[in-house]
Amino acid sequence: MLIGLEDLRVEQKKVLLRCDFNVPLKDGKIVDPARIDASLDTIRYVLQHDGAAVLCSHLGRPKGQASAALSLKPVAEHLSRALGSEVKLAPDCVGAQTERLVESLEPGRALLLENLRFHREEEANGRQFSRALAHGKQIYVNDAFGTAHRAHASTVGVTEFVKERAAGLLMLRELKALRALLENPARPYVAVLGGAKVSDKIGVIRNLMTKVDTILVGGAMAYTFLKARGVEVGRSCLEADKLELACDLMDEAGRRGVKFVLPSDHVVADEATPDAAAQTVTEIAPDKIALDIGPRTVEEFIKCLNGAKTVVWNGPLGYCEAPAFAQGTLRFGEALALMPTVFSVLGGGDTAAAVKDQPWAAQFSHISTGGGATLEFLEGLELPGVKALES
Repeated sequence: MLIGLEDLRVEQKKVLLRCDFNVPLKDGKIVDPARIDASLDTIRYVLQHDGAAVLCSHLGRPKGQASAALSLKPVAEHLSRALGSEVKLAPDCVGAQTERLVESLEPGRALLLENLRFHREEEANGRQFSRALAHGKQIYVNDAFGTAHRAHASTVGVTEFVKERAAGLLMLRELKALRALLENPARPYVAVLGGAKVSDKIGVIRNLMTKVDTILVGGAMAYTFLKARGVEVGRSCLEADKLELACDLMDEAGRRGVKFVLPSDHVVADEATPDAAAQTVTEIAPDKIALDIGPRTVEEFIKCLNGAKTVVWNGPLGYCEAPAFAQGTLRFGEALALMPTVFSVLGGGDTAAAVKDQPWAAQFSHISTGGGATLEFLEGLELPGVKALES
């Protein structure tokens, strides 16, 4: 059984709150604070109920070495502004000095521990490190869905040393939305898959194929499927070693009666660069690279949404870093977001990044904060960080 934060009494207790503050930085400044802001409800709940919130997270890949460039200092500054009170940054996530800061932390106040991955034991799920991280805390709350697929010290190991543990408000929202995609979803049900590689989505395709009515495939991964169908794809992204698998997946969809839709026109260029000249074609020349779905495909994809009750979308439909090749993703995204009767879930990561600045993005039923965790959940795999809360 999974216990939620609101099922526990946090008053006068030290709460170790695992968040996902792994945000993009540029020149020491936060580029996109969405992951931080997603946990504010959970943090505020602890503070408003007179708990002392000890926040922890990783940032980047420091490989067990302290790095000023990957310090959580910008996160502490953002949290201080968002919460309206100072959130101090501890010099480390474990150790005597940090333990003293935790011990003196008053109810209703928050302390941010320094980057967990400054210690190799975090990713190794080291037992002694887990014990040190848990020291002085009475409650453990995991609100970091984006790391729930990792069996690390802060997501799994620490649960052995804290008596009470629960899922945070964000974690519960994520699980509720994603479970609705796998457990008796309302139909018709459409899956929209994009991104670069078929190999990244094999498990997702196979698992969703048993549940959905239609699969729409865009992004670079579409060209492996098109090549498998004998279509010329020019110099487009191609996983040549996955052509047979692509055929098998499309054959399986046919046997299950699942409609499998690929792009019928394309936005191409000579090179995959932001300033490349875009051209819309129905046939890809040998020297061209397909970088977006074309307008006809957008309309065909949108038509497939008509009457749908559930839609899951994972992976952008084009090279969204360049505006000229983001139009397919944005046009399709807007149409989906504005469908009032559809339960629509975006699978986090690059998909969320592609639409985050659009005024209609808030109209989706749920935008996941997970990347790899969302994919593994949709594959039907057990997430260690969730399992540790239940055990």
